[in-house]
Amino acid sequence: ATEAVFVSHSEQKTRKLGRDLARLLPDPAVVALVGTLGSGKTRLVQGLAEGCGCDPRLVTSPTFVLIQEYLGKRRLYHFDVYRLQDVSEFVDLGAEEYFAGSGICAIEWADRVLDYLPTERLDVFLEIRDTDSRTVRVVARDLRYAACVESLRLRYS
Repeated sequence: ATEAVFVSHSEQKTRKLGRDLARLLPDPAVVALVGTLGSGKTRLVQGLAEGCGCDPRLVTSPTFVLIQEYLGKRRLYHFDVYRLQDVSEFVDLGAEEYFAGSGICAIEWADRVLDYLPTERLDVFLEIRDTDSRTVRVVARDLRYAACVESLRLRYS
């Protein structure tokens, strides 16, 4: 798999990484976000929203709603499966239809539903380094995403 590792030293940098990523992702795109509480998953999705031409201030963690939809130049579907009691709820949402449609599907806590995600996707692992810094590892699970990871790596090298 093609992968790249970035270090973000602020919430703004994490958001910028998301914004740049949104502009490079294929259509449709599935982005699986994995990381502990406070690791920057929602911040990265705010950047994706910005890159899609949506208002990033509208993006909050959709913990009580499993999915939020944002409309910009490009659609963004923001899933948060943290509170799922059972993964079947994810299937009942009709998640597959979102994955097949156009736009970007960003799934927070994706490790809980990996078996139900398309094998062709981008995995983003966020880790807390210290108060402000995060390590962001981006892994392409398919050739369409490999080009995106390479472009992102070049942009940040």
